[in-house]
Amino acid sequence: MDGQCNPLHIFFFPFMGQGHMIPAIDMAKLFASKGVQSTIVTTPLNKPTISKAIEHFKNHSNNIHIQTINFPTVEAGLPEECENVDLIPSPVYAPAFFKATRLLQEPFEELLLQQQPHVIVADMFFPWATHSAAKFGIPRIVFHGTSLFSLCASQCVKKHEPYKNVSSDTELFLIPDLPGNIKMTVLQMPSIVTKHDPVSEGFAKLFREIRESEEKSYGVIVNSFYELEGVYADFYSEVVGLKNWQIGPFSVHNRHSKEEEITSYRGKEASIDKHECLNWLDTKEINSVVYLCFGSTTDFLDSQLREIAIGLEASGKGFIWVVRRKKEEVEEWLPEGFEKRMEGKGLIIRGWSPQTLIVEHEAIGAFVTHCGWNSTLEGVCAGVPMVTWPVAAEQFYNEKLVTEVLKIGVPVGVKKWAGLVGDKVERDAVEKGVRRVMEGEEGKEMRKRVKVLAQNAKKAVEEDGSSYLQLNDLLEELSSFRKLLVDDDI
Repeated sequence: MDGQCNPLHIFFFPFMGQGHMIPAIDMAKLFASKGVQSTIVTTPLNKPTISKAIEHFKNHSNNIHIQTINFPTVEAGLPEECENVDLIPSPVYAPAFFKATRLLQEPFEELLLQQQPHVIVADMFFPWATHSAAKFGIPRIVFHGTSLFSLCASQCVKKHEPYKNVSSDTELFLIPDLPGNIKMTVLQMPSIVTKHDPVSEGFAKLFREIRESEEKSYGVIVNSFYELEGVYADFYSEVVGLKNWQIGPFSVHNRHSKEEEITSYRGKEASIDKHECLNWLDTKEINSVVYLCFGSTTDFLDSQLREIAIGLEASGKGFIWVVRRKKEEVEEWLPEGFEKRMEGKGLIIRGWSPQTLIVEHEAIGAFVTHCGWNSTLEGVCAGVPMVTWPVAAEQFYNEKLVTEVLKIGVPVGVKKWAGLVGDKVERDAVEKGVRRVMEGEEGKEMRKRVKVLAQNAKKAVEEDGSSYLQLNDLLEELSSFRKLLVDDDI
């Protein structure tokens, strides 16, 4: 790659949550396919998940490895084996979990000393990684598992604080400087902006540290592609002033044969047999089924799940619905006789679903999503229009990108940023959102637009595509940086 005997060695350090680990693993595989020695750093209890995810890839590439460092659960005041955000038993433990991630700095630096990688690509939630990289004289690149649009929007909100100039929480304000004439309300802002309790203040401090470390870093990698949000990539470079590389979509980069996709492992073990799920979809007409999934951490009250069920039934559409409930739980949230009435028409998956395989099936006509970036990007790459139901994090920003900038989805009508438990939406809104995307001219136009974006996503990762070229540029730059260090040592 750079004419030296030893390949470029990069540490990839994902945050311990499925939404962060999945794209980071995909990214490490992508770099390994380019000849980079890729080492994924994680903790012991997260290692088996990553091992399964790279198992098939290792059959034709030995450039990818795993190193573990111990996660300080006891020292941080966490229950034992709580090494992933999905395992946090209650929101009250969230501050302790982030305290534990700060305590990872020392063992991580010991690993740096042993392994001596040439570059660190660390998740945004490890702001101390910039300082650690500087100690060893190597570049730290920040991995943001979200859209450039949301990064730009949050920077503009932070800089101008437009939410302070409204008379009520429901009054719209314009986000200054941000291209697209985007308007939000205070209710849609993350709690670190609007609340002043100890927990929110703690997270606000963390995000200040993230911004400061980002400004001192080598740059930012985003799982996106230029044709999707090029205006915001340029804004991030020119106005925010940070180098960034859009080298995704990672899942499209790593795609090989369909059979390989079916047998590969992403995230957790699927709660349904993949072949069974695809065979069920094969019996449905094109664009006739709606897929509903709200991510790995979002939860809903039983009353909200009931509203979704009633709205789905009223829409008359076939569906696959992923819920965070176990089969053995008493299911009072389901309307009486619902599953019997929906037999053959609807499929409920309790747990983890093979999402990319589902959304890419031709029977899927709409995706009801919480607007997490992984899901949003998977919907785009599959060419499926969306019904947006943001809950927390940066999801209200992503909703604006989908519904107002790209115009490939409609909002279900969520008004309030709600943390882990989604805001209330009535059954009529669920039915209306599904029908708007699945029926009529509006749905057809959204489908046309998202199909074009799906084609652009595939072209971006092909030879001479935008992501392909940006990745090559980044690798050449990092190799040159490494050579300068070697020359300086000599």
